[in-house]
Amino acid sequence: MIPGETPGFREQARAWLEEALGGEFAAARGLGGPGREHEGHDLRLAWERHLGAHGWTCLGWPERYGGRAAPLADQMAFHEEYARADAPARVGHIGETLVGPTVLEFGDEEQKERFLPPIRRGEELWCQGYSEPDAGSDLAAVRTSARLEGGEWVITGQKVWTSLAHVADWCFVLCRTEPGSRRHHGLSYLLVPMRGPGVTVRPITQLTGTSEFNEVFFDGARTAAGNVLGAPGDGWRVAMATLRHERGASTLGQQLGFRRELAKVVETARRTGAADDPVLRDRLVRAWLELEVMRLNALRMLGPDPGPEASIAKLYWSEWHRRLGELAQAVQGRAGLVRAGLVKAGLVKAGLVGELNELQRLYLFSRADTIYAGSSEIQRNIIAERTLGLPR
Repeated sequence: MIPGETPGFREQARAWLEEALGGEFAAARGLGGPGREHEGHDLRLAWERHLGAHGWTCLGWPERYGGRAAPLADQMAFHEEYARADAPARVGHIGETLVGPTVLEFGDEEQKERFLPPIRRGEELWCQGYSEPDAGSDLAAVRTSARLEGGEWVITGQKVWTSLAHVADWCFVLCRTEPGSRRHHGLSYLLVPMRGPGVTVRPITQLTGTSEFNEVFFDGARTAAGNVLGAPGDGWRVAMATLRHERGASTLGQQLGFRRELAKVVETARRTGAADDPVLRDRLVRAWLELEVMRLNALRMLGPDPGPEASIAKLYWSEWHRRLGELAQAVQGRAGLVRAGLVKAGLVKAGLVGELNELQRLYLFSRADTIYAGSSEIQRNIIAERTLGLPR
């Protein structure tokens, strides 16, 4: 039980999930997640709306906007039970955990009434327009521009590594709206429809063979003048708030997923005999210990002012998960180097590819963990300069 958790809440969530994941949603168990977002999208979207209809989305939001005003401990408890139930990966998590809380913090009443209900009900999906080809994790170097014209913002530029843009209805886009401005000055945070003219989405094929990251091109795309969150030119402050919300209650659920992956790695090591290798055995024990530290650090972040430990969260989990992927390959031995089915006659010569197994997918996709949502190099700079006060 998490400190501050409401008595009985966890049991209520567990019982509802167990019942709801039967019947029509039984096939949704375990679908989706990093490297597997293509799995069962329509079924998972229906599940998202089912969650919303029964009050299990946006738990921390004020009751006025459809939430439960649940304390952070209850939100974490739900995410833990959600992961234990092997419930499908959420298709609406960007809306619920990133833009929704940012609208609550910076939006006017009209924006809250327009954008929050469809997120809570699972009716509108969102993506994040931050990274750019020539900026990467350096968010202050964005060059996508927007100008006011006839009561609308007209947006021109390119975003890259945009997760789930190919299924999103809306995108929150950081743009430069003051010509001649530099770095974090003169930026605005715009809410832009993805289905209108002037928006082109091109999926990026990943190492796993799937495409959940995308390039997004804005060529005169338009959004209403009122779809700026916060004041024009104040986009940097709003964007930083979104990143703060990203390190939220869902991290404990993420760690339960990590725990299942680690258990699979250990199981494979025992089956292949890799666990008898003292070096690999030491790496397995170290992975378990570091995962325990990750959980304890997440619990320390409970409360309105999480402190400097919040700054290291993304750096810590992404580096750990990448090492776990490398360990997943190591315990498989030579078999991990070959996709299933490639040993059949003619497949290699024909250039065809077989299916990735679970541990191969873990290895390949975890290479991206230390790049997206702020690369490890950028995270270390942030920790050094903003948390420790070191010079640039």
